Amino acid sequence: MDIQNLLERGVAEVIEKEHLEKALRSGKKLRIKFGADPTAPDLHLGHTVPLRKLRQFQDAGHKAILIIGDFTAQIGDPTGRSEERKPLSIGEVRKNMKRYLSQAGKILNIKKTEIHYNTEWFKKNAWSKIIELARAGTIQQILHRADFKRRLDEGNDITVLESFYPLFQGYDSVMVKADVEIGGTDQKFNLLMGRRVQRHFKIPEQDIITLPLLEGVDGERKMSKSYGNYIGLDEEPKAMFGKIMSLPDALIDKYYELCTSEKRTASDPREAKLELGKIIVGMYHGAKAGEKAKEEFVRVFSRHETPTEVRSWKLDVRSLSLMDLLLKTKMAASKGEARRLIEQGGVKINGERQNDADKIIKLDKELLLQVGKTRFLKIV
Repeated sequence: MDIQNLLERGVAEVIEKEHLEKALRSGKKLRIKFGADPTAPDLHLGHTVPLRKLRQFQDAGHKAILIIGDFTAQIGDPTGRSEERKPLSIGEVRKNMKRYLSQAGKILNIKKTEIHYNTEWFKKNAWSKIIELARAGTIQQILHRADFKRRLDEGNDITVLESFYPLFQGYDSVMVKADVEIGGTDQKFNLLMGRRVQRHFKIPEQDIITLPLLEGVDGERKMSKSYGNYIGLDEEPKAMFGKIMSLPDALIDKYYELCTSEKRTASDPREAKLELGKIIVGMYHGAKAGEKAKEEFVRVFSRHETPTEVRSWKLDVRSLSLMDLLLKTKMAASKGEARRLIEQGGVKINGERQNDADKIIKLDKELLLQVGKTRFLKIV
Protein backbone atom coordinates (compact mmCIF):
# COMPACT_ATOMS: atom_id res chain seq x y z
CA MET A 1 0.00 0.00 0.00
CA ASP A 2 1.40 3.38 -1.06
CA ILE A 3 0.63 5.49 2.03
CA GLN A 4 2.39 8.53 0.57
CA ASN A 5 0.17 8.48 -2.52
CA LEU A 6 -2.97 8.05 -0.39
CA LEU A 7 -2.16 10.99 1.85
CA GLU A 8 -0.38 13.35 -0.55
CA ARG A 9 -1.49 13.08 -4.19
CA GLY A 10 -4.33 15.53 -4.70
CA VAL A 11 -4.61 16.18 -0.96
CA ALA A 12 -4.81 19.62 0.67
CA GLU A 13 -4.67 18.68 4.38
CA VAL A 14 -4.78 15.65 6.69
CA ILE A 15 -6.08 15.89 10.27
CA GLU A 16 -4.53 14.08 12.25
CA LYS A 17 -1.84 12.94 9.82
CA GLU A 18 0.45 11.10 12.28
CA HIS A 19 -2.52 9.25 13.76
CA LEU A 20 -3.81 8.22 10.33
CA GLU A 21 -0.35 7.13 9.12
CA LYS A 22 0.03 4.95 12.21
CA ALA A 23 -3.41 3.39 11.62
CA LEU A 24 -2.58 2.68 7.97
CA ARG A 25 0.74 1.06 8.87
CA SER A 26 -0.94 -1.10 11.53
CA GLY A 27 -2.79 -3.06 8.86
CA LYS A 28 -6.18 -2.18 10.36
CA LYS A 29 -9.05 -2.10 7.86
CA LEU A 30 -10.34 1.47 8.13
CA ARG A 31 -13.84 2.76 7.42
CA ILE A 32 -13.53 5.66 4.94
CA LYS A 33 -16.59 7.87 4.54
CA PHE A 34 -17.69 10.26 1.82
CA GLY A 35 -21.14 11.82 1.67
CA ALA A 36 -22.93 13.58 -1.17
CA ASP A 37 -26.30 15.31 -1.23
CA PRO A 38 -28.31 14.62 -4.41
CA THR A 39 -29.13 18.27 -5.12
CA ALA A 40 -28.85 17.68 -8.90
CA PRO A 41 -29.29 14.52 -11.02
CA ASP A 42 -25.84 14.42 -12.61
CA LEU A 43 -22.33 13.94 -11.28
CA HIS A 44 -19.46 15.91 -12.84
CA LEU A 45 -15.67 15.82 -12.70
CA GLY A 46 -15.70 17.89 -9.51
CA HIS A 47 -17.52 15.04 -7.74
CA THR A 48 -14.93 12.55 -8.97
CA VAL A 49 -12.12 14.13 -6.92
CA PRO A 50 -13.34 12.74 -3.54
CA LEU A 51 -14.77 9.61 -5.19
CA ARG A 52 -11.36 8.82 -6.72
CA LYS A 53 -9.66 9.25 -3.34
CA LEU A 54 -12.29 6.95 -1.83
CA ARG A 55 -11.53 4.38 -4.55
CA GLN A 56 -7.80 4.59 -3.75
CA PHE A 57 -8.54 3.61 -0.15
CA GLN A 58 -10.88 0.89 -1.41
CA ASP A 59 -8.14 -0.53 -3.63
CA ALA A 60 -5.80 -0.48 -0.62
CA GLY A 61 -8.16 -2.85 1.21
CA HIS A 62 -10.20 -0.42 3.29
CA LYS A 63 -14.00 -0.20 3.49
CA ALA A 64 -15.42 2.58 1.32
CA ILE A 65 -18.63 4.07 2.73
CA LEU A 66 -20.80 6.21 0.46
CA ILE A 67 -23.56 8.19 2.12
CA ILE A 68 -26.25 9.63 -0.12
CA GLY A 69 -27.77 12.50 1.81
CA ASP A 70 -31.41 12.13 0.90
CA PHE A 71 -32.33 13.69 4.28
CA THR A 72 -29.71 16.45 4.36
CA ALA A 73 -30.40 17.34 0.71
CA GLN A 74 -33.82 18.56 1.83
CA ILE A 75 -32.07 21.11 4.05
CA GLY A 76 -29.17 22.07 1.80
CA ASP A 77 -25.53 22.43 2.79
CA PRO A 78 -24.96 26.15 3.54
CA THR A 79 -21.20 25.85 2.88
CA GLY A 80 -19.97 28.76 0.74
CA ARG A 81 -23.48 30.10 0.18
CA SER A 82 -24.30 33.80 0.36
CA GLU A 83 -27.99 32.98 0.85
CA GLU A 84 -30.16 30.05 1.88
CA ARG A 85 -30.38 27.19 -0.61
CA LYS A 86 -33.76 26.56 -2.20
CA PRO A 87 -35.33 23.68 -0.22
CA LEU A 88 -35.82 20.44 -2.16
CA SER A 89 -38.89 18.24 -1.81
CA ILE A 90 -38.45 14.54 -1.13
CA GLY A 91 -39.77 13.94 -4.66
CA GLU A 92 -37.04 16.12 -6.18
CA VAL A 93 -34.40 14.39 -4.07
CA ARG A 94 -35.59 10.92 -5.14
CA LYS A 95 -35.55 11.97 -8.78
CA ASN A 96 -32.00 13.28 -8.43
CA MET A 97 -30.86 10.07 -6.70
CA LYS A 98 -31.93 7.73 -9.50
CA ARG A 99 -28.64 7.78 -11.40
CA TYR A 100 -26.25 8.59 -8.55
CA LEU A 101 -25.11 5.03 -7.97
CA SER A 102 -24.70 4.18 -11.66
CA GLN A 103 -22.53 7.28 -12.10
CA ALA A 104 -20.57 6.72 -8.87
CA GLY A 105 -20.05 3.14 -10.08
CA LYS A 106 -17.86 4.49 -12.88
CA ILE A 107 -15.30 5.21 -10.15
CA LEU A 108 -16.08 3.02 -7.13
CA ASN A 109 -16.42 -0.74 -6.95
CA ILE A 110 -20.07 -0.51 -5.97
CA LYS A 111 -20.32 -4.20 -5.01
CA LYS A 112 -17.64 -3.66 -2.36
CA THR A 113 -18.95 -0.25 -1.25
CA GLU A 114 -21.08 0.16 1.88
CA ILE A 115 -23.95 2.43 0.82
CA HIS A 116 -26.28 4.32 3.14
CA TYR A 117 -29.06 6.88 2.72
CA ASN A 118 -29.17 9.12 5.78
CA THR A 119 -32.95 8.93 6.05
CA GLU A 120 -32.12 5.49 7.52
CA TRP A 121 -31.38 7.11 10.86
CA PHE A 122 -33.12 10.48 10.62
CA LYS A 123 -36.63 9.35 9.61
CA LYS A 124 -37.28 7.69 13.00
CA ASN A 125 -37.45 9.74 16.21
CA ALA A 126 -36.07 12.75 14.35
CA TRP A 127 -36.90 15.25 17.06
CA SER A 128 -35.16 13.28 19.80
CA LYS A 129 -32.06 13.10 17.60
CA ILE A 130 -32.19 16.84 16.90
CA ILE A 131 -32.47 17.61 20.61
CA GLU A 132 -29.48 15.37 21.36
CA LEU A 133 -27.45 16.84 18.48
CA ALA A 134 -28.19 20.37 19.70
CA ARG A 135 -26.06 19.55 22.74
CA ALA A 136 -23.11 18.52 20.57
CA GLY A 137 -22.37 21.98 19.14
CA THR A 138 -22.41 25.57 20.32
CA ILE A 139 -23.92 28.74 18.87
CA GLN A 140 -20.46 30.37 18.97
CA GLN A 141 -18.97 27.61 16.82
CA ILE A 142 -21.75 27.76 14.27
CA LEU A 143 -21.74 31.55 13.92
CA HIS A 144 -17.96 31.78 13.68
CA ARG A 145 -17.82 29.79 10.44
CA ALA A 146 -16.69 32.10 7.67
CA ASP A 147 -19.69 31.80 5.34
CA PHE A 148 -22.20 32.41 8.15
CA LYS A 149 -20.18 35.36 9.45
CA ARG A 150 -20.11 36.86 5.95
CA ARG A 151 -23.86 36.48 5.58
CA LEU A 152 -24.46 38.17 8.92
CA ASP A 153 -22.12 41.03 7.98
CA GLU A 154 -24.07 41.46 4.74
CA GLY A 155 -27.37 41.52 6.60
CA ASN A 156 -28.58 38.17 5.22
CA ASP A 157 -30.53 35.64 7.26
CA ILE A 158 -29.33 32.29 8.53
CA THR A 159 -32.07 29.80 9.34
CA VAL A 160 -31.90 27.64 12.45
CA LEU A 161 -32.20 24.58 10.20
CA GLU A 162 -29.10 25.59 8.21
CA SER A 163 -27.13 25.91 11.43
CA PHE A 164 -27.96 22.28 12.18
CA TYR A 165 -26.56 20.98 8.89
CA PRO A 166 -22.97 20.33 10.15
CA LEU A 167 -24.41 18.44 13.12
CA PHE A 168 -26.50 16.24 10.84
CA GLN A 169 -23.43 15.50 8.70
CA GLY A 170 -21.46 14.72 11.84
CA TYR A 171 -24.16 12.32 13.01
CA ASP A 172 -23.70 10.38 9.75
CA SER A 173 -20.13 9.74 10.91
CA VAL A 174 -21.43 8.47 14.25
CA MET A 175 -23.87 6.08 12.61
CA VAL A 176 -21.35 4.51 10.23
CA LYS A 177 -18.47 4.58 12.76
CA ALA A 178 -16.21 6.45 10.32
CA ASP A 179 -12.46 6.27 10.89
CA VAL A 180 -11.78 8.79 8.13
CA GLU A 181 -13.95 11.31 6.30
CA ILE A 182 -13.10 12.78 2.89
CA GLY A 183 -14.30 16.15 1.58
CA GLY A 184 -13.35 19.33 -0.24
CA THR A 185 -11.45 22.13 1.45
CA ASP A 186 -14.73 24.05 1.70
CA GLN A 187 -16.09 21.22 3.88
CA LYS A 188 -13.46 21.55 6.62
CA PHE A 189 -15.87 23.06 9.17
CA ASN A 190 -18.42 20.28 8.60
CA LEU A 191 -15.74 17.58 8.78
CA LEU A 192 -14.35 18.95 12.04
CA MET A 193 -17.88 19.12 13.42
CA GLY A 194 -18.08 15.40 12.71
CA ARG A 195 -15.20 14.87 15.13
CA ARG A 196 -17.01 16.92 17.79
CA VAL A 197 -20.26 15.00 17.34
CA GLN A 198 -18.41 11.68 17.57
CA ARG A 199 -16.72 12.91 20.75
CA HIS A 200 -20.13 13.86 22.17
CA PHE A 201 -21.37 10.33 21.53
CA LYS A 202 -18.19 8.92 23.08
CA ILE A 203 -16.82 7.13 20.01
CA PRO A 204 -13.31 7.55 18.48
CA GLU A 205 -12.93 10.72 16.40
CA GLN A 206 -12.46 10.39 12.65
CA ASP A 207 -9.36 11.62 10.86
CA ILE A 208 -10.00 14.06 8.04
CA ILE A 209 -8.68 14.36 4.49
CA THR A 210 -9.50 17.57 2.63
CA LEU A 211 -9.07 17.79 -1.13
CA PRO A 212 -8.63 20.84 -3.39
CA LEU A 213 -11.70 22.16 -5.16
CA LEU A 214 -11.72 21.65 -8.92
CA GLU A 215 -12.37 24.79 -10.94
CA GLY A 216 -14.71 24.48 -13.89
CA VAL A 217 -14.07 25.27 -17.55
CA ASP A 218 -14.31 29.01 -16.82
CA GLY A 219 -11.11 28.66 -14.79
CA GLU A 220 -12.52 30.79 -11.97
CA ARG A 221 -15.27 29.21 -9.87
CA LYS A 222 -15.48 25.68 -8.54
CA MET A 223 -17.14 23.25 -10.92
CA SER A 224 -20.90 23.41 -10.51
CA LYS A 225 -24.00 22.82 -12.57
CA SER A 226 -25.45 26.08 -11.26
CA TYR A 227 -22.48 27.96 -12.77
CA GLY A 228 -22.72 26.11 -16.08
CA ASN A 229 -18.96 25.40 -15.97
CA TYR A 230 -19.13 21.65 -15.41
CA ILE A 231 -18.02 18.54 -17.32
CA GLY A 232 -20.64 15.86 -16.71
CA LEU A 233 -19.74 12.18 -16.41
CA ASP A 234 -22.62 11.20 -18.69
CA GLU A 235 -21.85 13.78 -21.39
CA GLU A 236 -21.21 12.52 -24.91
CA PRO A 237 -17.50 11.83 -25.57
CA LYS A 238 -17.19 14.64 -28.14
CA ALA A 239 -18.80 17.18 -25.80
CA MET A 240 -16.63 16.06 -22.88
CA PHE A 241 -13.47 16.22 -24.98
CA GLY A 242 -14.35 19.66 -26.35
CA LYS A 243 -14.87 21.05 -22.84
CA ILE A 244 -11.52 19.69 -21.69
CA MET A 245 -9.83 21.36 -24.68
CA SER A 246 -11.44 24.66 -23.63
CA LEU A 247 -9.79 24.58 -20.18
CA PRO A 248 -7.42 27.44 -19.35
CA ASP A 249 -3.81 26.28 -19.65
CA ALA A 250 -3.22 27.09 -15.98
CA LEU A 251 -5.55 24.23 -14.95
CA ILE A 252 -3.92 21.45 -16.97
CA ASP A 253 -1.63 20.17 -14.21
CA LYS A 254 -4.40 20.33 -11.61
CA TYR A 255 -6.73 18.26 -13.79
CA TYR A 256 -4.01 15.65 -14.34
CA GLU A 257 -3.44 15.41 -10.59
CA LEU A 258 -7.05 15.42 -9.38
CA CYS A 259 -8.90 13.71 -12.24
CA THR A 260 -6.43 11.06 -13.43
CA SER A 261 -3.72 8.72 -12.19
CA GLU A 262 -1.43 9.82 -15.01
CA LYS A 263 1.40 12.35 -15.16
CA ARG A 264 1.58 15.12 -17.71
CA THR A 265 4.19 14.31 -20.34
CA ALA A 266 3.75 17.05 -22.97
CA SER A 267 5.08 20.53 -22.22
CA ASP A 268 3.00 22.12 -25.00
CA PRO A 269 -0.42 23.06 -23.50
CA ARG A 270 -2.40 21.97 -26.55
CA GLU A 271 -0.72 18.57 -26.71
CA ALA A 272 -1.13 18.15 -22.96
CA LYS A 273 -4.88 18.87 -23.24
CA LEU A 274 -5.28 16.50 -26.18
CA GLU A 275 -3.79 13.72 -24.09
CA LEU A 276 -5.78 14.77 -21.00
CA GLY A 277 -9.01 14.70 -23.00
CA LYS A 278 -8.23 11.24 -24.35
CA ILE A 279 -7.48 9.94 -20.85
CA ILE A 280 -10.59 11.38 -19.17
CA VAL A 281 -13.01 10.42 -21.96
CA GLY A 282 -11.42 6.96 -21.95
CA MET A 283 -12.00 6.64 -18.20
CA TYR A 284 -15.76 7.19 -18.49
CA HIS A 285 -16.58 6.00 -22.02
CA GLY A 286 -13.83 3.47 -22.80
CA ALA A 287 -10.37 3.76 -24.35
CA LYS A 288 -11.70 3.53 -27.93
CA ALA A 289 -14.07 6.44 -27.31
CA GLY A 290 -11.20 8.51 -25.92
CA GLU A 291 -9.03 7.88 -28.96
CA LYS A 292 -11.93 8.54 -31.34
CA ALA A 293 -12.84 11.81 -29.60
CA LYS A 294 -9.24 12.96 -29.93
CA GLU A 295 -9.08 12.06 -33.62
CA GLU A 296 -12.39 13.81 -34.29
CA PHE A 297 -11.25 16.96 -32.52
CA VAL A 298 -8.02 17.07 -34.52
CA ARG A 299 -9.95 16.42 -37.74
CA VAL A 300 -12.39 19.29 -37.19
CA PHE A 301 -10.27 21.89 -35.43
CA SER A 302 -6.76 21.32 -36.75
CA ARG A 303 -7.45 20.11 -40.27
CA HIS A 304 -10.76 21.98 -40.60
CA GLU A 305 -12.41 18.86 -41.95
CA THR A 306 -16.01 17.71 -41.55
CA PRO A 307 -16.80 15.43 -38.58
CA THR A 308 -17.22 11.76 -39.45
CA GLU A 309 -20.62 11.67 -37.73
CA VAL A 310 -23.08 14.50 -38.38
CA ARG A 311 -26.68 14.68 -37.16
CA SER A 312 -29.36 14.88 -39.88
CA TRP A 313 -32.39 17.18 -40.02
CA LYS A 314 -35.23 16.65 -42.48
CA LEU A 315 -37.09 19.66 -43.92
CA ASP A 316 -40.24 19.35 -46.07
CA VAL A 317 -39.83 22.64 -47.95
CA ARG A 318 -38.09 23.45 -51.22
CA SER A 319 -36.45 26.67 -50.08
CA LEU A 320 -36.31 29.21 -47.26
CA SER A 321 -34.18 32.10 -46.08
CA LEU A 322 -30.87 31.50 -44.33
CA MET A 323 -32.25 33.05 -41.14
CA ASP A 324 -35.31 30.77 -41.19
CA LEU A 325 -33.07 27.78 -41.86
CA LEU A 326 -31.15 28.48 -38.64
CA LEU A 327 -34.38 28.94 -36.70
CA LYS A 328 -36.15 25.83 -38.05
CA THR A 329 -33.14 23.61 -37.38
CA LYS A 330 -32.72 25.16 -33.91
CA MET A 331 -29.16 26.19 -34.72
CA ALA A 332 -30.19 29.62 -33.46
CA ALA A 333 -32.67 30.39 -30.69
CA SER A 334 -33.95 33.70 -32.07
CA LYS A 335 -33.84 35.94 -35.11
CA GLY A 336 -31.43 38.22 -33.29
CA GLU A 337 -29.03 35.39 -32.58
CA ALA A 338 -29.32 34.08 -36.15
CA ARG A 339 -28.55 37.49 -37.64
CA ARG A 340 -25.60 37.97 -35.29
CA LEU A 341 -24.13 34.57 -36.17
CA ILE A 342 -24.41 35.34 -39.88
CA GLU A 343 -22.99 38.85 -39.61
CA GLN A 344 -20.02 37.56 -37.56
CA GLY A 345 -19.18 35.03 -40.27
CA GLY A 346 -20.10 32.04 -38.17
CA VAL A 347 -22.40 30.31 -40.66
CA LYS A 348 -21.29 28.12 -43.57
CA ILE A 349 -23.13 25.99 -46.09
CA ASN A 350 -21.12 23.26 -47.79
CA GLY A 351 -17.99 24.98 -46.50
CA GLU A 352 -18.85 28.40 -47.94
CA ARG A 353 -19.27 31.30 -45.55
CA GLN A 354 -22.69 32.99 -45.68
CA ASN A 355 -23.18 36.71 -44.98
CA ASP A 356 -26.76 37.46 -46.09
CA ALA A 357 -29.49 36.55 -43.59
CA ASP A 358 -32.21 36.96 -46.24
CA LYS A 359 -30.52 34.79 -48.85
CA ILE A 360 -32.87 32.08 -50.17
CA ILE A 361 -31.39 28.63 -49.68
CA LYS A 362 -32.59 25.97 -52.14
CA LEU A 363 -33.12 22.56 -50.59
CA ASP A 364 -33.21 20.44 -53.74
CA LYS A 365 -30.16 18.48 -52.57
CA GLU A 366 -28.38 17.57 -49.33
CA LEU A 367 -26.59 20.44 -47.57
CA LEU A 368 -24.05 20.62 -44.77
CA LEU A 369 -24.85 23.47 -42.40
CA GLN A 370 -22.11 24.65 -40.03
CA VAL A 371 -22.61 27.14 -37.21
CA GLY A 372 -19.49 28.21 -35.35
CA LYS A 373 -16.55 25.84 -35.11
CA THR A 374 -18.25 22.85 -33.54
CA ARG A 375 -21.88 22.60 -34.69
CA PHE A 376 -22.66 20.70 -37.88
CA LEU A 377 -26.00 19.59 -39.27
CA LYS A 378 -26.86 17.63 -42.42
CA ILE A 379 -30.00 19.03 -44.10
CA VAL A 380 -31.93 16.34 -45.99
